Amino acid sequence: MHFLKKIVMLAIIGTVIYFLMGYHYIFIGKSVKMLKKSEYTLKYTIFSTKGKTIEKILSVRELWDDGIGDLLLENGLITEEQLAAYQQKMDEKE
Repeated sequence: MHFLKKIVMLAIIGTVIYFLMGYHYIFIGKSVKMLKKSEYTLKYTIFSTKGKTIEKILSVRELWDDGIGDLLLENGLITEEQLAAYQQKMDEKE
C-alpha cells in the first residue's frame, strides 16, 4: 500500500508539472493571464511585465511566437498600430 501511495503522488506531481509546462503565466499588473505555449518547456513559464517596456516584452521570441502581442492588445497595453509596426519589424529580422 505504501508503494501505491508513492506512485499516486508521483503521478499527481507529474501531471501538475506537465500542466505548468504547457502555459506561460504572464503577470500584467495585478492579474495573471495564461498564454498557451507552442512547445512544452520551462522557458518563460512565469513572466512579469512589471518594469519592462513593451519593446522588451515583445522582444522575447518564445513569448512573441506564442502570441504575447495579442495578449497585450487585449489588455490595452499596446495599440493595433504598435503591434502591426512590431510585427513588420519582426518579419524583417527573419
